[in-house]
Amino acid sequence: GAAMLLWLWLWIWLCVCCCPARGLRIHEYLYFQVLSPGDIRYIFTATPAKDFGGVFNTRYEQIHLVPADPPEACGELNNGVFIQDQIALVERGGCSFLSKTRVIQEHGGRAVIIADNAYDNDSFYIEMIQDSSRRTADIPALFLLGRDGYMIRRSLEQHGLPWAVISIPVNITSIPTYEMMQPPWTFW
Repeated sequence: GAAMLLWLWLWIWLCVCCCPARGLRIHEYLYFQVLSPGDIRYIFTATPAKDFGGVFNTRYEQIHLVPADPPEACGELNNGVFIQDQIALVERGGCSFLSKTRVIQEHGGRAVIIADNAYDNDSFYIEMIQDSSRRTADIPALFLLGRDGYMIRRSLEQHGLPWAVISIPVNITSIPTYEMMQPPWTFW
């Protein structure tokens, strides 16, 4: 009955999410939930940077996810004041992952989520590694699929909102399967 269905679901999920071809194991995923706006109230999957950045020592029940302006965050930000003590949503490209993380850190951000600039990417996680500069960063840096980043930014633009409200990190093992709200455009 239900136990068999749950076992089957878990087996399929492990095959899809954790196969070696993807290069990631389950503990290398980090989850966050968008609380607002409501049309993207889903649990999103991100991957931490491989060899730079900090870790989440705190769970933020409600924190702003602020899209950086300019989106690539390779230099001075026009909305840096809104990133102070919040989490920045940044777009891949223009400079290294580490450079982006340092820009957000210098603006007082608590963490950075870097979305792929390939908006159709809904399954391929890129391994974020240190650049050759020998610099460091102390805040957590996460990689987000391009489709997810695009859908979050699009929703904020449609609602005329400067940021989303998120909860991060989310422990998905404590959420009943039937309540797991993944984005409808993502296959788990």
